[in-house]
Amino acid sequence: MKDFFQLPAPSYTFEIFPPKGSTDLAGTYATVDALASLTPDLISVTYGAGGTSRDNTLDIASTIQNRYDICGLAHLTCVGSTKENIAGILDELQANHVGNILALRGDLKEPSELGEFRHASDLIAFIRKRRGFRIFAACYPEKHLEAPSPEEDLCRLKEKSDLGVDALISQLFFDNDVFCRFRDRARALGVTVPIIAGIMPITSAAQIDKMVTMCGATVPDRVRRFVDAYGHNSRAIKEAGIAYATEQIVDLLARGVDGIHLYTMNQADVIRHIDENIRGILYSMRVKKD
Repeated sequence: MKDFFQLPAPSYTFEIFPPKGSTDLAGTYATVDALASLTPDLISVTYGAGGTSRDNTLDIASTIQNRYDICGLAHLTCVGSTKENIAGILDELQANHVGNILALRGDLKEPSELGEFRHASDLIAFIRKRRGFRIFAACYPEKHLEAPSPEEDLCRLKEKSDLGVDALISQLFFDNDVFCRFRDRARALGVTVPIIAGIMPITSAAQIDKMVTMCGATVPDRVRRFVDAYGHNSRAIKEAGIAYATEQIVDLLARGVDGIHLYTMNQADVIRHIDENIRGILYSMRVKKD
């Protein structure tokens, strides 16, 4: 089995999501087939709100790991979880040779949705007691929406790091300067694990508004201009989004980023275009470091 942490940097990873409320995974596996052909280092599989797609997440992460020989990363959330059911999930993951977990609090509709795990740090501490897992956690270049300040958010990040996190994956962002300032501040605070940059290609005007509402990402003026100009032309905005994501990644690689994590939104065609644009640069860097 491949070990993500033994692969050359910068890393190159994708995220997909299972279908909501469905056991029909044919479309998801078609997406996995297409993405696997691009030979990423790892594919992460999201976890539905309240654990609604738990079984699908486990099945897909296991298939990625065992059929495609690509590292699978299973998301786990605090929402609706108990120590007993998390322990059962960990048993299933180990039985299927999935050793990578992204530990998250999860999105809340009501605070009462939280059970025995109140924060991602609680889940991380619980998983760390088990042998055989590498733990990923989330980080927020523009702070978590619920954090009172960027300084407080960084302190919580350092706490998670100190609990034994092996790598961090950032929330999406559209301004590379924001990410790099965040990375430098985290390093100054003593966070030493890889900080992987999360990039989401823009493919519609509605997507921008939704993402800003959900995660608070700043939209630079130049992004807003092409969204406003091309928003009613689906092909044009998709091409502009691919070009902008490519530009972000090329610049981040030049700035020495630890890795690129593409939020694919299950749009393999978009990711294939980006891959064609960056593959030469990415792999030239990896060969040079080797």
